[in-house]
Amino acid sequence: MNPIDILQNTFGYDAFRGNQAAIIDKVVQGEDVLVLMPTGGGKSLCFQIPAMVRAGTAIVVSPLIALMKDQVDALAQLGVRASYLNSTLDGAMQRFVEQQLLNGELDLLYVAPERVMTPNFASLLRQTQVALFAIDEAHCVSQWGHDFRPEYIQLGSLVEQFPDVPRIALTATADAMTRSEMVEKLRLEQANQYISSFDRPNIAYNIVSKNNAKKQLLDFYTEHHQGDAGIVYCLSRKSVEQTALWLEQRGINALPYHAGLPTEVRQRHQERFLKEESIVMVATVAFGMGIDKPDVRFVAHMDLPKSLEGYYQETGRAGRDSMPSNAFMVYGLGDAVQLRRMVAESTAPEAIKRIENHKIDALLGLCETVQCRRQTILEYFGEAYRGTDRKDAESVNCGNCDNCINPPETWDGTVAAQKMLSCIVRTGQRFGAGHVIDVLQGKDNPRIFNMNHHELSTYGIGKELNDAEWRAVVRQLVAGGYLSTEAGSFGALKLTGKSAVLLKGKEEIEFRKEVKAVRQKFDKKSQARPKMELEDDEAALFEAFRATRLELAREQEVPPYIVFHDSTLKEMATRKPRSLAEMSKVPGVGKAKLERYGELFLEVILEHFPPEKAVSKLMDDESVVVLDNDVNWQETVGDKVEHLHTVDQTRYWLFEGLKPQEVADKRELSIGTIYSHCVELIQLGDITVSEATGLRDDEIELIETSYKSLTDEDKGRLKPLFLVLDKRYSYELIRCVLAGLES
Repeated sequence: MNPIDILQNTFGYDAFRGNQAAIIDKVVQGEDVLVLMPTGGGKSLCFQIPAMVRAGTAIVVSPLIALMKDQVDALAQLGVRASYLNSTLDGAMQRFVEQQLLNGELDLLYVAPERVMTPNFASLLRQTQVALFAIDEAHCVSQWGHDFRPEYIQLGSLVEQFPDVPRIALTATADAMTRSEMVEKLRLEQANQYISSFDRPNIAYNIVSKNNAKKQLLDFYTEHHQGDAGIVYCLSRKSVEQTALWLEQRGINALPYHAGLPTEVRQRHQERFLKEESIVMVATVAFGMGIDKPDVRFVAHMDLPKSLEGYYQETGRAGRDSMPSNAFMVYGLGDAVQLRRMVAESTAPEAIKRIENHKIDALLGLCETVQCRRQTILEYFGEAYRGTDRKDAESVNCGNCDNCINPPETWDGTVAAQKMLSCIVRTGQRFGAGHVIDVLQGKDNPRIFNMNHHELSTYGIGKELNDAEWRAVVRQLVAGGYLSTEAGSFGALKLTGKSAVLLKGKEEIEFRKEVKAVRQKFDKKSQARPKMELEDDEAALFEAFRATRLELAREQEVPPYIVFHDSTLKEMATRKPRSLAEMSKVPGVGKAKLERYGELFLEVILEHFPPEKAVSKLMDDESVVVLDNDVNWQETVGDKVEHLHTVDQTRYWLFEGLKPQEVADKRELSIGTIYSHCVELIQLGDITVSEATGLRDDEIELIETSYKSLTDEDKGRLKPLFLVLDKRYSYELIRCVLAGLES
């Protein structure tokens, strides 16, 4: 098969996006490729499709063994031959997978970087045909990066051991320095490089100054994301546990995750996060890399991350399905002090410490900018937002960050800055922001008097600003490089080389005014999902799809998104396909999933949009003309009424005396499709249950009686009735009986 056929038939998408087609073509031809593509941009397809086209097995290097099973399960749902080798498998299972590899029975094999470089595994690979090597999360090779993993450096030797096997290295996050090191360490000097836009237009960025952080988080969650899955990042393990407990006490399904928890607890919490739909994971950065959960609707930071790259990657775990999502962060000057202290106390060489401090400066710049947040992020990665540059930066408005939605006001802060800098000098550059602000405001406290700071010329000259406003001045001076925080002196403020020009009045500065966060209202009933722009009846259908998906996922013990992504369910709710042929056109519904789930999801649609409702909607369309009372339509809107015609055809053959299976054979349709037609015809009163099913009256009565004995909750599902009846009657027959009962 060629790549486009695999894309359409296996993965269920009509066309490639961005650079996907070019990347896949190069790998299929046997060339090396370096890919930088944002999370949710479709990186996995860039090696999964070549793995299915090229002869042999693709070896996928993945950093987290805990997630390999989910990746393999997702491929299995699509009918792709995939497996993994890691320490979670016992000896017998490892030997079985190795034999699959040797027999050429796998398209993809996921392994950890440590295993790839072992002599035993290398020997195994030399006995089989390797289609390609895919190195995921390739930024882990960089010692300058935020996720350095020493074992990744050894992967460069693959080019010597397997010179004829193409390699594709992929990452979502890498600045110019990290990219350069990836090329060097992975020996990709001759590789084709594809750098996609770093923009994530579906993510709304919102950064506010810290003021009772937990309450700010709760307000954000309550206003925007009740019932949604999300990740809350904290800097310390203690903060993780305190925040998770605080949220749990307020009725939120919050779980802690950090490296200090027992392994079984971390695994259990991660599994719940992946398999349930409303879990909020409160975590350190130990959690998240490689997370494939596409329906994370928000990522919140309770503290500053360590770098802008880290912030970009962590916020990128929201909205992998391209649906609207939020990135929310609260921060204060204390966060910057803590990060600087961590850098100062680390054993890293001074050169790396300088780089890490520069990264903190860049992140502070993002927090305090009055410009578009999205533009600031993209410029950091060397990308101009929509072709703009600094000359016309003021005209940039992404429409999806707090600065663009609610532009901050600015004020001339030159005099205030001079007062602050002067007071810092006169107090000896030995104190943090709190003490300096107290002096400026002329506070009457023992510490000031004990140090005779009440005698300074700067004592009381700053009463025009309150505490919050002065703290904003300090943050913005730090972000602008006019002040530094001394990590070894409990956050003491010190002047920098830039300070003199400002202090002497040779430069002016503007500050942003403190503004309240935008409080966007959402319909509580739909739990913030009106952002998907669904009509009320479509939103109800979407929720019914989610309930069906969750039931299927629990039966198979897989995460719900492995069945279908939210984006696919939204398309179903919008298009409301009335046949398997129509459903096959929904993005994300490939051949295997159509056969496995198509009938069941069609049934959900029919429950919410029965034929009479569809007819009513069509009659509102002036382009459709009713010719007679037998619902004989003139088809002037393409496929819009195709489903009504196909039901009529089934009705005709049933009236001719054919049984449902005979109709299915004659029309070359699945028996499930024919039974879905029977359900509609029973509801319309055109045929009886016995005519549709061949069941005796006593059997119909048994099914009806068993249904009535169920609880209200179980009546909303078919499986409980199926089990009560000892699996004697198929789901299709049960649906027909219930249709007769309802009608």
